[in-house]
Amino acid sequence: MNEKFQGMMQAELDRLEKEGLSLRIRTLDSEQGPACTIDGKYVVNLAANNYLGIIARKDVKEAAKKAIDEFGVGSGAVKTIIGNTRLIVEGEKKLAKFKEVEDVLMYQGGLTANSGTIPALVHDGDLIFSDELNHASIIDGCRLSKAKIIPFKHCDMASLEEKLKEHQQDPCTKLIITDGVFSMDGDIAPLPGIVELAKKYDAVTMVDDAHGEGVLGDHGRGIVNHFHLEGEVDVEIGTMSKAFGVVGGYAAGTHTLVEYLKNKSRTILFSSTITPADAGAILKVIDILTESDDLVRKLWENAVYFKAKMKAYGFDTWRSETPITPIIIGDGQLAKNLSARLFEKGVFAQSLGFPTVPKGLARIRCMLCSTHTKEQLDFAADMFHESALELGILKS
Repeated sequence: MNEKFQGMMQAELDRLEKEGLSLRIRTLDSEQGPACTIDGKYVVNLAANNYLGIIARKDVKEAAKKAIDEFGVGSGAVKTIIGNTRLIVEGEKKLAKFKEVEDVLMYQGGLTANSGTIPALVHDGDLIFSDELNHASIIDGCRLSKAKIIPFKHCDMASLEEKLKEHQQDPCTKLIITDGVFSMDGDIAPLPGIVELAKKYDAVTMVDDAHGEGVLGDHGRGIVNHFHLEGEVDVEIGTMSKAFGVVGGYAAGTHTLVEYLKNKSRTILFSSTITPADAGAILKVIDILTESDDLVRKLWENAVYFKAKMKAYGFDTWRSETPITPIIIGDGQLAKNLSARLFEKGVFAQSLGFPTVPKGLARIRCMLCSTHTKEQLDFAADMFHESALELGILKS
């Protein structure tokens, strides 16, 4: 064993702990829901991306079990070798109809969708114009592509146009990439402005709708539907691990795009596909959202209610426009202390600090879901207030 290497890693862990940036992965001891048992303690859950409460739905679990009974537990190989299960084929068709696009290609997850799609579309010599607050999976996909990455100021169309104009005469593919909903701040990308600039400067548009899927748009169809831009965005990336409550990702667009990715995307060519259970559950979730938007409406009702409570207590919810509700604390260690105090009182809400968020903007990120009761939200807000007073974050 290389002791020098072990010492280097330990020194970095010590630094993270000292600065309040070290991570602790807790243990979930029960089915996940608006309240659940974590590390043996029953808590109100404000940490999950389970926006619609789908994870614990009986009909979705039954669909997953039925899929296992019919197809087994695994995929066996990459889809280009063994093929897709019938459930994946049906899921791609049904999701394409739901998203109002020509075709969909399912991936193993949102990260592999981004890291597989971006390098397939652009290469060395091409240009990527990327919002400076884009998700890490987008950043990793951009780096893998070897294209030149040109960041623009967050949601700033003047900044994006300045960058596009500077490279207007460059004879290459120009790709504009943005999150749909930004996961740390909860704000929404100005997609109409991005589409307009893409047309003006002959660029390709790509949006990662991980936190917009099941949240924005009619029946949760996402940001493109939210802005009525169907047919105007070249590539949509999504994930099934948030509002859909399962695991998986996808790329959506034209038939040509999907066929191209089947042949060029390395995470399709060299990694096994989603399991039958995932595919069966996804099919059921699409049916649920297609049939009713009650869960989406309840999600937004809860988000408005909780934000109002927190603002009334004097908390800063930053620039959130969605159920993602950041509570800005500032100092990383103080945010971590608040998260720990909340857990003691029965509320699970994770602290986030640098480098996940900028220095000086450490926060507790609260994730609302449609299955939270008003009583649970009242309790959580009250515990935030009580804990913040105890730690000197708020003044009485």
